[in-house]
Amino acid sequence: MIGISFHADSLKVNIVCMDELNITLKQLRYYLVAAKHKSLRQAARELRISQPSLSAQIKGLEESLGVDLFERNRGGVLLTPIGRELTGEANQAINAAESIIAAANYVKNGPSGTFRLGASPSLGPYSLPRVLPSIRKEFSGVKFFVREEVPALLYEGLLVGKYDLILTILPVDDHAITVKPLFREPIYLVVHSEHPLAKDKTITAQQLEGLEVLTIEEHHLFYAQVEELCKKFNAKLLRDYEGTSLDSIRQMVQMGMGVAFLPALYVRSEIKSKDKLRVLKIEDESIYRDNALCWRNTSPLRSFFRSLSVFFQNTLAEEFKGEIDILT
Repeated sequence: MIGISFHADSLKVNIVCMDELNITLKQLRYYLVAAKHKSLRQAARELRISQPSLSAQIKGLEESLGVDLFERNRGGVLLTPIGRELTGEANQAINAAESIIAAANYVKNGPSGTFRLGASPSLGPYSLPRVLPSIRKEFSGVKFFVREEVPALLYEGLLVGKYDLILTILPVDDHAITVKPLFREPIYLVVHSEHPLAKDKTITAQQLEGLEVLTIEEHHLFYAQVEELCKKFNAKLLRDYEGTSLDSIRQMVQMGMGVAFLPALYVRSEIKSKDKLRVLKIEDESIYRDNALCWRNTSPLRSFFRSLSVFFQNTLAEEFKGEIDILT
């Protein structure tokens, strides 16, 4: 099999025989670490090898590919244009190799290893602490490394292999991603205890007209939902006071700066009886958000992830009985 590669600086074209191409995962990993640090010294320190050994591995990779990945100078190393371009493919190769190993281990030993789980910051902190301990008991060999990011970055991270799974808010619209809806979560209106609406436990939709509503920053998916609710109820969205988190929104409500729509699991976790806040339901209105667990269609562990999603649902149903609706 024959492939064509090129030298990015001189545009010299080289013919590479793919059957003779000798690239190791170690070389790709070393290349990515050096690319991250832009310094062979720092990369060697992270990898716990000598700098000459690192240089030799990268040089071997460059010779196999027939291109220069780095430009060397006294200050360190810089990626060449082709060096920058190939980082994505190198990451995919490393992730694919890790998936192969994980799939083989799953067949031999059952579910085991550390899985990278991305979670929406308005969802993960208020649900995962109730689920992960049960998972550790049920699947003793499984661990999770959890990172919070906004949904757009979660989808991107899942597709490039940064995450194995993501826990996020629907909708998710990508044919490369398997979506398992987990549960439907009510959304409540939260007001200061001295607000005119605070005397009632339920209010009508008409009472929302003209209310000044605080919300989270625009890049959060929950922002779009709050914006739609404000349009529906003729409320005023306060664009001057966008919070960086649900906590900051709650604090602004406590200061009397406005009211806020907040999801049920956050309300359950963070709003206490001593707070000067009141949680209100809106009569004859079904306000909610749907949450899901997602993974790549091509993941070799997709059958385990499907079983895991059922375990998620069963655990959440038990932990939040009567507060959420499980989705099918």
